[in-house]
Amino acid sequence: MINTPEFSRISADVVLGSGVQIFGFVNLYGCSVGEDTRIGAFVEVQKGVCIGARCKISSHTFICEGVMIEDAVFVGHGVVFINDRRPRATVGGDDAALQTEADWQCERTVVKRGASIGSGATILGGVTIGEGALVGAGSVVTKNVPAHATVAGNPARLLA
Repeated sequence: MINTPEFSRISADVVLGSGVQIFGFVNLYGCSVGEDTRIGAFVEVQKGVCIGARCKISSHTFICEGVMIEDAVFVGHGVVFINDRRPRATVGGDDAALQTEADWQCERTVVKRGASIGSGATILGGVTIGEGALVGAGSVVTKNVPAHATVAGNPARLLA
């Protein structure tokens, strides 16, 4: 069993591999984290997320429902994953009811083995970041990134 850092919330439905390190102010629920992975401070990982073994998730990162991160992936500080390309608070307008789970479609995102995502990057839903790929700091990834490619910018583009 892992020793929960002060001011962190790790729900009972979280599956943690052996050797996982979790720092303070972390919120994990309904997810799984592979062995020997390190999760920095101020990270939130939502339900249904699967993080592989030997990953490093740096501080201030948000990993939303629909994301799968394979083994040996580096995620820099302040990376944000997005799972809804057309977010709305309500159904049908300003005075309508708040949306529920049934009112939107979660887009799946996959980060393949050995990829690295630089600090401050934003990853839109529905993309795949290929094996061994590198996403530059501050990039906005709107399309799939090929294996072993380097992309940067807003929107992220292949670097020569």
